[in-house]
Amino acid sequence: MDKNFRVRVSVGVGMFAVALVSLYTFNGTPFKLLFTLFAVISMLELFSFFRKKHKSSATFLAVLEIVFLVWGTIFVADIDVPHFWYIILGVPGYDIFAYLFGKAFGGKIFKKSRPFPHISKNKTWEGTILGLASAIIMVTILMAVRGSFSTDWYYLLCGPLALMGDLFESHLKRQFKVKDSNEIVIKNKIFAKLELLVGGTEGHGGYLDRIDSTAFAATILLIISSLF
Repeated sequence: MDKNFRVRVSVGVGMFAVALVSLYTFNGTPFKLLFTLFAVISMLELFSFFRKKHKSSATFLAVLEIVFLVWGTIFVADIDVPHFWYIILGVPGYDIFAYLFGKAFGGKIFKKSRPFPHISKNKTWEGTILGLASAIIMVTILMAVRGSFSTDWYYLLCGPLALMGDLFESHLKRQFKVKDSNEIVIKNKIFAKLELLVGGTEGHGGYLDRIDSTAFAATILLIISSLF
């Protein structure tokens, strides 16, 4: 298990623990405040991108990302316990299983196993497909247990939306020619200390890299839930 994956897991488990305790004891307030804090710092990371030369199209993508962070935070602020479980199984669940399956089977089933070479070159077909399948299966099982498929069917989109959110952020960073979302703002001493909360400063992205998929997925789920 490499260091990057350990960071992903430790941060994910940490947020999950805070969320679990807060949802069952404080109506989710601590987790919602934590997510809001992560979203605010992510926006500061985004603003730091503008210190690099960029095209107008990159500015548009950055504004969209801010919309995802704001609307995603609104959705999380209103979430209840059952739907929180859908998010956990569908979004971080996809991310973790896609990484695991990609490491274990990447290139062993498909010879050309790079579905998004110009956006995220490390993703594999094996990891992507099996990660999506794992997320959908887990959410489906929970829906079957709760008997809520007719009302909560759109949460089956959590895995695919997590993938789309990750790809969107990867494309955004490429437009600004940024490798990690924290690589500019981290030069500030205060942010260097804050980064310890998400795994340190050595190639682990930043706050935006930790919540990009959740913010994107939550935004789309907010729109769908409003419509239906």
